Amino acid sequence: MLELRSLTKRYPGGTTALQDFTLTLDAGVVGLLGPNGAGKTTLMSILATVTKPTSGTFVWEGTDGVKHPRAVRQVLGYLPQDFGVYEQLTAHEFLRYLGQLKGLSGAELKRRISELLELVNLRDAADRSLGSFSGGMRQRVGIAQALLADPRLVIVDEPTAGLDPEERVRFRNLLSEIGHGRVVILSTHIVSDVEAVASHIAIIRQGRLVTMSTPEELLSRAVGHVFAAVVGSEQLEKVREALPISSMVRKADGVHVRFVGESSALPEARAVEPTLEDAYLLTRLETADNGDTP
Repeated sequence: MLELRSLTKRYPGGTTALQDFTLTLDAGVVGLLGPNGAGKTTLMSILATVTKPTSGTFVWEGTDGVKHPRAVRQVLGYLPQDFGVYEQLTAHEFLRYLGQLKGLSGAELKRRISELLELVNLRDAADRSLGSFSGGMRQRVGIAQALLADPRLVIVDEPTAGLDPEERVRFRNLLSEIGHGRVVILSTHIVSDVEAVASHIAIIRQGRLVTMSTPEELLSRAVGHVFAAVVGSEQLEKVREALPISSMVRKADGVHVRFVGESSALPEARAVEPTLEDAYLLTRLETADNGDTP
């Protein structure tokens, strides 16, 4: 449904944010995963027709989105990383205003607002001013406005940044619910945000696509490359400098560390089942070792 063809974006001064980015996406939730500065926001803004690429294009159902951005905007729901609201308006007023801008009106708009307020669990707060909303509540308003026109392409950029754990879980569940029959692109640097909701994961590094895989494929490739060991606190600093650690937990018997690589790095290490965090770290390390730079 959505084809990205050799998208490249260079900014004045020589910075290359994207380079030869090619990808094909079908319906479902796709997690775009990468560190800060990897080019995720640039890619999202191009697909949302906010920014034009230096070269390359993307095609939505046969239509060139760079040459014909209006055709994409008609089917697009977009939640940017920095989502602003009119704080003096209530949630209902804000959605009505944006719905009218999207061409909705009358009973259709009223019905759609009611459905979305229910979907994002804000029905009881619909008549409160947005200035009184928490960050999580504003993000839920953001996803509601993105869905107003029942879009077939939904783009959300770093949607859980700054949210507390409960709000993050609620938001991920919401994204999972809306992924049926739509192309949903979730851009983030937080592995847990894509782990529960994404059917496919695209990993981006320094503006390039590293891999496009299912979570199961990433986990399978990491089998045999993830290890756990217990080290003393006095060893921890040396271990952290020497090994790519994916997690560590302090317990009564020492510091339990997980790392990716080879078991010989710590003689007492034992192989463990990989998590998606482990698999992501391993993929990044393998890419760096191969010298993959724009």
